[in-house]
Amino acid sequence: LLQISISLHAGVQGNGFIARDLCIENTAGPRKENGQAVALLSQSDQSVLYKCALRGYQDTLWCARPSSKQLYRECTISGTVDFIFGDAAAVFQRCTLLARLPILGQENTITAQGRVRAGDAGGFCLQSCTVAADEDLAARGAVVQTYLGRPWKPFSRVVFMQGTISDVVDPRGWLPWERQVPPDTLYYGEYGNEGPGAAVGGRVNWRGVHSNLDASEACSYTVERFIKGNDWLPSTGVEYKPGL
Repeated sequence: LLQISISLHAGVQGNGFIARDLCIENTAGPRKENGQAVALLSQSDQSVLYKCALRGYQDTLWCARPSSKQLYRECTISGTVDFIFGDAAAVFQRCTLLARLPILGQENTITAQGRVRAGDAGGFCLQSCTVAADEDLAARGAVVQTYLGRPWKPFSRVVFMQGTISDVVDPRGWLPWERQVPPDTLYYGEYGNEGPGAAVGGRVNWRGVHSNLDASEACSYTVERFIKGNDWLPSTGVEYKPGL
């Protein structure tokens, strides 16, 4: 991989952006005073990252623009707080999501999806992904609560399906936003996952949490349907799976 290390962030705006075999790392570190430390901000519609690595701590990947459709295929994305966030419609397919060691007393949250209105197209689907602890977290043997996500905005929408989730994920699955009651308008779904962290018996009982989606519901979040991938991905030459 070609590696880019930055202390601010890399940004992409032009539509149709494609990156392959690229590592982008924000080197700000986990310290609380550093706060947000984005590695990549993508505002590109019909964009693809293929076999890339994105490394950071808080807010590693910012998937922006509610009208944009984005695919992340076979990427490795690591971080601590809200390390995949934004309001785009994005599918992560066969990616590896690694929770890192945060500062003392801090939880890890993989996603913070920011859909503002019910009619917005945004949302995250994480299909056939692996969720695990990164080397620093695993080596310390630290007990750090890691969650699939928390609702950044009232219509936050995230689906994990057909993936492998390790025991790094807390049985409750989802975390409320700071000092806020989880909105009934969020949509968090799970379908066909495996691994010790995929057990849904202990999930939070919020109204918007759907821990046992059926195939017809899960189909709505596939590449073919959620980001209309068959209309634009063939021209990129990137391999993808259109359905379940």
